Amino acid sequence: MKCFVTGASGFIGSNLVHELIAHGHRVKALLRPGADERGLQGLKFERATGDILDRKLLAREMEGCEWCFHVAASYALWMRNYAPMYETNVEGTRNVLETAGKVGCRKIVYTSTVGCIGLPKPVKGKITPATEHERVSDGQMSNDYKRSKFRAEAVASELFRKTALPIVIVNPSAPIGPGDVKPTPTGQLIVDFLNRRMPAYLDTGLNWVHVRDVAIGHILAAEKGTLGQRYILGNAQGNWTMHQTLAVLEKITGLPAPKIKIPNWLALRAAEANEMISFFTGKPPRAPVAGVRMAKYKMWFDPSKAILQLGLPQTPPEQAFANAVAWFRANGYVKK
Repeated sequence: MKCFVTGASGFIGSNLVHELIAHGHRVKALLRPGADERGLQGLKFERATGDILDRKLLAREMEGCEWCFHVAASYALWMRNYAPMYETNVEGTRNVLETAGKVGCRKIVYTSTVGCIGLPKPVKGKITPATEHERVSDGQMSNDYKRSKFRAEAVASELFRKTALPIVIVNPSAPIGPGDVKPTPTGQLIVDFLNRRMPAYLDTGLNWVHVRDVAIGHILAAEKGTLGQRYILGNAQGNWTMHQTLAVLEKITGLPAPKIKIPNWLALRAAEANEMISFFTGKPPRAPVAGVRMAKYKMWFDPSKAILQLGLPQTPPEQAFANAVAWFRANGYVKK
């Protein structure tokens, strides 16, 4: 298949390009001018330069592509002005999906996030990981990134219902592994651990998944996904507390994990003060309020649907962390 990929220079996008080529597909990657292409080094693909807000460019470059993977998104937990984020994530998504439909793409895979799925609810003191059926509440829309992605997913669902576009939605959880060039917030956690910049931690929980499994999950969604459905791309064994996560990193690296657990209320006050400084300096806060608010919850998810219906790989999360650590060490992210 000839595949059109937006967000190809990002963490998930670059790994997706790797996997598409490895599976014998041809790739046309949409890259913004000046994009960091380190994650794509050594790969043979066709390049398109431009922005997802340019419909004419999209129509021209997407012509002849059979599959479209819309991975591009504006991801930040703090910005001085969030308007560009909404424009990229909501209107950009509409542009890509509608254009893919017009040029005749046979499958359109939209990359959403588990942030658009309701958080797990404790039952008798036990947390049951959430499935695709869990509705997200207004209270869980705690930041502009989540709100913008929620609106974007609503656009994808509406286009499927009203115009029968061949759309499948995937909702990655917390990917880790090689190629996290920027790095992402989850990758930054590992980098901070390796550089001994994590004196304490917050009591939270995430569903960790190998980024390659997420990339392969995109391809499986194009091959086998039911149109109009969404699939959590996570790991059934990856629902860990932060304490468990740091213990695994300690075992992999031989470095001691932080022992101090910060109360959420204290972290929130510090984050508010940090953001106040950032408003004047323009530099993103080290711990944004949005991140601290999300950390109040155990963000645990059940990927059974993707495992059963798509055959989503389940690389052990420990292996994902080991691969990430090795990649960060080999690529100069760890101070000597």
